[in-house]
Amino acid sequence: MSSESEIERRLMFARNVALDAAKLILSYYQDANLAVESKRDSSPVTAADRGAEELIRAGLATEFPQDAILGEEFGETPGTSGFRWILDPVDGTKSFIHGVPLFGTLIGVEFEGKCVIGVCHIPALGETAWGARGLGAWWQPAGGSVRAARVSQTEELRDSLFCFTTVQGFERIGRRDAFDALIANSALARGWGDCYGHMLVATGRADLMVDPLTNIWDVAALIPIVEEAGGRFFDWNGQTRPDSGNGISTNPKLAEQILKFTKR
Repeated sequence: MSSESEIERRLMFARNVALDAAKLILSYYQDANLAVESKRDSSPVTAADRGAEELIRAGLATEFPQDAILGEEFGETPGTSGFRWILDPVDGTKSFIHGVPLFGTLIGVEFEGKCVIGVCHIPALGETAWGARGLGAWWQPAGGSVRAARVSQTEELRDSLFCFTTVQGFERIGRRDAFDALIANSALARGWGDCYGHMLVATGRADLMVDPLTNIWDVAALIPIVEEAGGRFFDWNGQTRPDSGNGISTNPKLAEQILKFTKR
């Protein structure tokens, strides 16, 4: 493993560049003239998505030119250092387009295939959560001081707050049964989705967040944050990997109760 100082350098850069990207993103936020295009997979993209990723990539080219990059908007750039940055400049573009503030900038870093750094910044709310292997997880609410990020201590699913992104996502993969079971067995369910739902889990404000459809850039930054906050991040079958196509954040006490409804 690379030295702790190399991890810390990249974590500091990720935190700072996420704030820089937020300024660009917010310059387009709630703009009635914002142009929205459709990508090949029919997902929306805007100048904010592309501009923010270009900004981050430009900084990486200067600070860490030997690192690889995988971004949602501009694909893969190879590297030689063993580090790979995984970027989702606007996670929750549909929320962004509709003027809803629950979208975020996700910056993850892998080292030799392991997710080691994550930053999740919510531009419109001014909240940031970050974490790195062995360095803990932290949260700074808007205008507040930095504090340790810790998952909840809720012990029973029936007492939990369950977050999700869309019901349609469960239906698209044929798992409406899992959604209905989690709704029926939790105390409260809210569609505070995309990365914000996972941030709520990492900071103890929600107990589980379930994403039925994910890409690697939706997940890579979240794994270190949730796990360093004392939580679990896994797929439908209990495996922790960023490329499963789905992801669940929760506290360890609820993990097996959730898997009872998701695992096949």
